[in-house]
Amino acid sequence: MSNNSLVSISDYSKEEILEILKSAADFEANPNRKSLDGRVIATLFFEPSTRTRLSFETAVIRLGGSIIGFSDAATSSSSKGETLNDTIHMVSCYADAIVMRHPLEGAARYAAEVSPVPIINAGDGANQHPSQTLLDLYSILKTQGTLENLTICLVGDLKYGRTVHSLIMAMSHFNPTFKFIAPDELKMPDEYKVFCKRHNIAYTEASELNENFNDADILYMTRVQKERFQDLMEYERVKNVYTLKNDMLAHSKPNLRILHPLPRVTEIDPDVDSNEKAYYFKQAQNGLYIRQAIVSKVLMIPEEK
Repeated sequence: MSNNSLVSISDYSKEEILEILKSAADFEANPNRKSLDGRVIATLFFEPSTRTRLSFETAVIRLGGSIIGFSDAATSSSSKGETLNDTIHMVSCYADAIVMRHPLEGAARYAAEVSPVPIINAGDGANQHPSQTLLDLYSILKTQGTLENLTICLVGDLKYGRTVHSLIMAMSHFNPTFKFIAPDELKMPDEYKVFCKRHNIAYTEASELNENFNDADILYMTRVQKERFQDLMEYERVKNVYTLKNDMLAHSKPNLRILHPLPRVTEIDPDVDSNEKAYYFKQAQNGLYIRQAIVSKVLMIPEEK
């Protein structure tokens, strides 16, 4: 794959990740530029999205670029039977880069292999979501002052949650300790536990939220994703398994910050929103600056001096 795509967080080295975070800080200080003037970015969303799609589109517009694409696969020729291969080849005729979300795991990697222009993976099924991971890292760095030696508690849908899978891989550069909290039906897949062992990453597993996060620096809550379940009875059993309430934070560390890739349903009570430890809305805002940095990197736009 030689087209500068971002499909998995593993496509970036530690140095490239830190480069993106530094670039995001520069964009946060000055988000309105003309560095993408004359460039066209396509956003192909075969699955619903609010934050990811809007933040990518805003990122491009604030940099002076233009947007084409669709937010509903039913309005594209895929509804007529057009293959992903043909869609990518056609759209690449019109755009300088493609941002794509797709329900099938591996779809982004396939698109990157056949596309003559860079592909940015905006989520492929339960697999990877690298731009979310980079904004998570940026949020962690901003709130903790470091990425090194942190305790991170991952809660909820750890089986299908592509954001937590990508985060584990990205944090492997920074000596983390993980706590995996999930019901048996949604436990962290073995491949990611093997990954942790291979990279000497300490982790524990639990099924109760309770006070298991009191020594954590980051509490990363996730939604139980109805759209990933083939058995809706299984979804009904686990959909409300955890709800974080404000009074549960009483004994947490002062520096704890609560992250969530959003949207939330019932896993964070609204009474948490006013707590200074709630960072998920600011986290979403950070997505704008990270995605400006990503688009600039894949298009090899030189940094402004």
